[in-house]
Amino acid sequence: MVYFANVLAMCHEAYEASLAASGINLKLFFSNLEVAIPIVHASVDFFHPMFCGDQINIYLISNQLTREKFEIAYQIVMAASEQLVAKAISRHVCIDPINRIKKQIPTEMMQWLHQWGETEGEG
Repeated sequence: MVYFANVLAMCHEAYEASLAASGINLKLFFSNLEVAIPIVHASVDFFHPMFCGDQINIYLISNQLTREKFEIAYQIVMAASEQLVAKAISRHVCIDPINRIKKQIPTEMMQWLHQWGETEGEG
């Protein structure tokens, strides 16, 4: 069976893929000296077992919570049947990477939030 933490890692890969699909340069995003966007909360609920080698799809929907915070809801489904096997959430906060003070979500991420948000459809 798939180890629970690996599901969160797969969700993070889906997050990174959505950033890249939106035109965000991942190298610059993760090495940005002006803003960092760490995960401050993550959870996963399982509904059916997952096994190594299973083909899955991960759908994500973003949701802005405040000027500084957003959340991503993930649905993990079996590729062949679209059966829901797990749901996950990651909560992110924008901060200044030097002094760790919260910052407003940058424009580039606001565009990503709108593209991958509930009103725009799933990714």
